[in-house]
Amino acid sequence: MIRPTRPPARRGAARLGAGILTLALVATGCGGGGETGAGSATGTVTSITALDYYTDTTEHAQWGASLAACGRTVGVTVEQTSVPGASLIPRVLQQASSRTLPDLLMLDNPDLQQIAQTGALTPLDRYGIDSSGFARGILSASTYDGKLYGLAPDVNTIALFYNKDMLARAGVAVPRTWAELKTAAARLTRPGRYGMAVDANATFEGTWQFLPFLWSNGGDEKALATPQAAQALQLWVDLVKSGSMSASVLNWTQSDVSDQFVAGRTAMMVNGPWRISDLNEAKGLHWGVAPIPVPQAGQTPVTPLGGEVWTVPQSASRARQEKAAKVLACLNDSTTMLALAREHFTVPSRSAVASRYAEQVPSMAAFVQSVEAARARTGELGVRWPQAATGIYTAIQSALTGEQTPEEALTHAQQIATSP
Repeated sequence: MIRPTRPPARRGAARLGAGILTLALVATGCGGGGETGAGSATGTVTSITALDYYTDTTEHAQWGASLAACGRTVGVTVEQTSVPGASLIPRVLQQASSRTLPDLLMLDNPDLQQIAQTGALTPLDRYGIDSSGFARGILSASTYDGKLYGLAPDVNTIALFYNKDMLARAGVAVPRTWAELKTAAARLTRPGRYGMAVDANATFEGTWQFLPFLWSNGGDEKALATPQAAQALQLWVDLVKSGSMSASVLNWTQSDVSDQFVAGRTAMMVNGPWRISDLNEAKGLHWGVAPIPVPQAGQTPVTPLGGEVWTVPQSASRARQEKAAKVLACLNDSTTMLALAREHFTVPSRSAVASRYAEQVPSMAAFVQSVEAARARTGELGVRWPQAATGIYTAIQSALTGEQTPEEALTHAQQIATSP
C-alpha cells in the first residue's frame, strides 16, 4: 500500500553522539545456545542484520550510527540495509516466505499488524523488554492479538503551524476551536494568500491529515456514515468553499503544504514536526505551533500516531534473536530515545522523557501534548485499516470537489471500508 504517514526525510539539527547511547535493559526469556553467530568460531553471535526504509543519505547515516552504537553496547556489529519505503513490505513478505528475514526489522507502525499476522515476528515479552512508561497509543500500534511485537523509540503526529507575523498583523489569535479556525482563516485570507492549508490528496496522507478532525468530533473509522464524520468533512468543505483554503489542497502533499507556508501563500497549515528543520532555515519566517483545533473549547484533540517500530523476526537462531532484542532495548532506552528525538524532531515514546523534552525544546511541546492522546490507525480495525483509509480519502476528494455532499461521500466511504 502507499506509505500513508511516513514523513519525508527528517533532518535533525543536532548530530547524535554515539558515546551517549547506553543499554539500560537486559534481555531475558528464551534460552538460546548452540547457534553460531556470523564471524564467530566459538558459537557466539558477533553480528546481526537490520532492515529499514531510511534511504535518505543523512537519515540512513543517522540511524546507522544509532544501530552501531547500540550494537557496541551489546557486543555485536549491526549490518544495516535500507530499501525504499514502497519496497519494504513486499521484501519482508518475500523474506518471510523464504525464511531469510533480518535479525532486526523496522516497520512503519500501521504495517506491524499485517506482518505480525503472518507469524513472522516474535513477541517482545519473550525477551523481558521493558515497555513501561510508553503512551497508550504507542503500545496499541505495536500490539497484535494481545501481544506486543514492536517498540518505537520516537514517534510523531500533526499539529497546527501558524505564521506569527501574519496573525499579529491581522489581529488574529491562534485558533483553538473549529469556529475560531474558520474565522481566523477568513480574516487571514487575502489576494495571493490563503488562511489555511491541509493535505487533502487522494492517498493515505490525505486520510492522515483528516483523522484529527474526524476523531476529535467523535467520528470513527468503524462507522463512517455518521453525523460526527459528516460534520468534520463539512468543516473542510466550508474552508474551501469560502475561499479560506485553496482547492489545490486536493493535490498537495504535506511537503507541498509546507512549501506554501514557507512562501507566505498560507498563514496556517496542518503538518508534522519533520518540517521544523526546513522552517528553521527559512529566513524571516516567524512561526509557532499549537494543537489542532477541536470542535468545542476544552476538548483534547485526538491525532494519529506516526513513527516506526523495531521488531525481532522469527529465525532459527535464538541467540541472534536475543542479541537483536538487546539492540532493540537499547534503541528504546530513555537516553537513546531522547537523543533520537532531538536529532529527528520527533517525540520520545516514554511519557516522562517526552515531558522533559517538551521543556527543553518548546517548539515540540504541542506535539508532545498531542502524542499523549494520539491513536494508532490500526487500533480499531487492525489489518482492515487500509480499506477504511481508502474510503476516507475518496470521500474527501468527492466532497471537496462538490461531486457529493459529505453525507453522500461518507456513505460511499463506508461501502469501500466494508467491501470484501
